[in-house]
Amino acid sequence: MILVYKFFKESFLFALNALRSNVLRTVLTLSGVTIGIFSIISVFTLIDTLENSVRESVESLGNNVIYIQKWPWAPPEGETEYPWWRYMNRRVPGLDDYEQVQKRSQLAEAVCYVMASSRRLVYENNSYDKVAVMGVTHSFEDIWSFEIGSGRYFSQQESHNGSNVTVIGADIAAELFQGLDPLGREIKMMGRKLRVVGVIQKQGSDMFGNSLDKNILLPVNYAKTMFNLRSESVNPFIMVKALPGYTSDDISDELTGIMRAVRRIKPKADNDFALNQISLLQKGLDGLFGAIDIAGWFIGGFSILVGGFGIANIMFVSVKERTRIIGIQKALGAKRRFILLQFLIESTALSLIGGLAGLLIIFIITVLVSVSTELSISLSLVNILNGIGISLIIGILSGYIPAWKASKMDPVEAINAL
Repeated sequence: MILVYKFFKESFLFALNALRSNVLRTVLTLSGVTIGIFSIISVFTLIDTLENSVRESVESLGNNVIYIQKWPWAPPEGETEYPWWRYMNRRVPGLDDYEQVQKRSQLAEAVCYVMASSRRLVYENNSYDKVAVMGVTHSFEDIWSFEIGSGRYFSQQESHNGSNVTVIGADIAAELFQGLDPLGREIKMMGRKLRVVGVIQKQGSDMFGNSLDKNILLPVNYAKTMFNLRSESVNPFIMVKALPGYTSDDISDELTGIMRAVRRIKPKADNDFALNQISLLQKGLDGLFGAIDIAGWFIGGFSILVGGFGIANIMFVSVKERTRIIGIQKALGAKRRFILLQFLIESTALSLIGGLAGLLIIFIITVLVSVSTELSISLSLVNILNGIGISLIIGILSGYIPAWKASKMDPVEAINAL
């Protein structure tokens, strides 16, 4: 064990001597590995950050929620082109569809009807333009994830009666009321008065811009007196949340049968509705991030290749400079594998130093970005291990031929070499 330790220590010291003997040459050579590791791992780090943010945003929509809509989110399975012309003449989901789904579904924990539009809000001399107005049935709070910061959600009776009450987002409350308590106050929209009964706790936006901070919620029975729910302009849809223990595929099959029966679609006819679920987006994301990973390897591959040739060049020079030392070692009984491993460890150490330098640069940048911006970027353990692993592989591949050449030297010729 002691001999092995001394062997690795001696080889590593040789590597350090190679660095010190010609610092400029070494720095320029190892910069290829440093830049290569920096390029690959920085791309992977950014991809991981983006992927985590996107997936969190997607999952916030609900893995067990089905969206009944006019337009599907993705092309039909097995097709690459989105055939929009097939969907143009479909009718949007209506309240009658919602009522039938709510009545017939055995696998639904909650069913909600939603419409969305954009309008201007006014409170005294203050106004807020392009507010996202959402008319929802009462079960919206059971499906969409949000918390009431102050006040309350509208009651079942207010939802059923279509009362002129509203729950507003945090940004709207701050802009319209300027520090005043919004609860019980009336705001105007389209000439109508709405009484504020609750304020949604501030959420912040995800990667898709999903947030209720700039939204207001109305009972859909009141919203239908202001908006045409049969119009595609209000983007109506139905959300269905599956009971615990049932997957989105289970409830999707049930909803297909219910909607086809409600709309009296013939057995051989295509559906005139879309059942969208998060898995459709996740499949697309898997393909997207897979392609980006390949691009990351391609970007850093050239720098790694240059760095590998640079290390091989250093090792060839090192073998030439230490030819007599190699001859003496072999004359004293050093075996070929000893010489081979000695130079392989040296080349690997050189490559590892370059790789660690690249990882250090990435770490510093991620810390600076995280501190100076709201973007949370971190260098994961997986990417650190990837960087170290790539460096070791490049060191072994780059140093093998020079090491093999050194191990095959004749001791007499090596000692007498000039």
